Amino acid sequence: MITVDDVAFLRSRYGEKALVAAEAMALTPDSLVADLTELKSRYAPHDALLVEVTKARRRAAGKLPHAGLLLADDASVQQATAGPVAALRAADIAGRWRGALVHDVTCSIGSELTALAADPGIGGVIGSDLDPVRLAMAQHNLDVTAASGSVRPTLLRADAHTPTSTADVVIADPGRRNASGRVFGIDDLDPPLLELLSVYAGRPLVVKCSPGLDYRNLRTRFGFNGQVQVVSLDGGVRELCLWTETSGGPENRASVLRTGPDGRIGLFEVTSDDPDDLASPGIGEWIVDPDGAVVRAGLVRQYAHRHGLRQLDPKIAYLTGDAVPAGERGFRVLEELPVHEKALRSALNKRDCGRLEILVRGLDVDPDRLRKRLKLKGDTAYTLVMTRVGRAGVAYLCEPGVRA
Repeated sequence: MITVDDVAFLRSRYGEKALVAAEAMALTPDSLVADLTELKSRYAPHDALLVEVTKARRRAAGKLPHAGLLLADDASVQQATAGPVAALRAADIAGRWRGALVHDVTCSIGSELTALAADPGIGGVIGSDLDPVRLAMAQHNLDVTAASGSVRPTLLRADAHTPTSTADVVIADPGRRNASGRVFGIDDLDPPLLELLSVYAGRPLVVKCSPGLDYRNLRTRFGFNGQVQVVSLDGGVRELCLWTETSGGPENRASVLRTGPDGRIGLFEVTSDDPDDLASPGIGEWIVDPDGAVVRAGLVRQYAHRHGLRQLDPKIAYLTGDAVPAGERGFRVLEELPVHEKALRSALNKRDCGRLEILVRGLDVDPDRLRKRLKLKGDTAYTLVMTRVGRAGVAYLCEPGVRA
């Protein structure tokens, strides 16, 4: 476990030199024993510490800005908000509460603070955490990213269970791991979600949660009436965010972030206020699998309306139409098949199928097990979309997916 003294060592000139040495090593399973031996001969008793921080930096690459300069451990990197997602939240806050003083009450190593400080629409930033080691790491991380910030965050040690500021907006990111691993229940979070909502009731509160949070239960059973925002980045759903103050905004919002060829981050959003009337279900030339944020936020119909698509089935998230929306992945339909293995095997053999991507919704099918049982022997690649239309299982053999 990393200590405050460890952080002080890493921030020293000698510690910085030791990290440079560790970063030059492979640190792979095959090389680790030799690498540790070398580090121990030069930097004992900090050899294991150097490996842990170096691996954390490598894990943070592509997720957090300035990853190669940060101080972090594996757990804090896993919990940290990806840079583009944090920047989106900062922009949202600046747009709703221009010039606000924002307090991140679970700041950990400071990934949210960096984004908040960099947004010119934020008036001031406070970060607090109960863990002195995380605070020490956050101080270092803010120091190395200070040039990109318009304000200088204030750090303090405090318990998120107790309000310690009169900030205009509060951000919280409850811990989702304990000694047994990842937790999913709202009472298992640290701090517990309902406690956070109670402690900061009456104040604008933004809570970052796991994408798997049952927000429908939170609304119906516990009376949450704020906004649910689901955010994805480059096709992966990253988080579900609760906003207690919506100012009449939509109940649900899907925010889809994508990195373009030039490295810039693009954004499109779908909300529950968008129209959702669609043509009757049926099959078109293409099948479209909407981004996970759209599906998780329950906004498939709104997304389909925007792009002139329709559903294969009213209760299934697959969409279909005569064109694929820009930036989305689509599958051109070649043939409709029954879901019986014998019929699938026969059709795939006739088409010389040797590589098969299997997508499933609404059916109890394990794609990997099915692929093995189909015993493919050809050279051509296809995609098989398996789903339910009404009460019947249906399979659509398609060309490999293409990005429009």
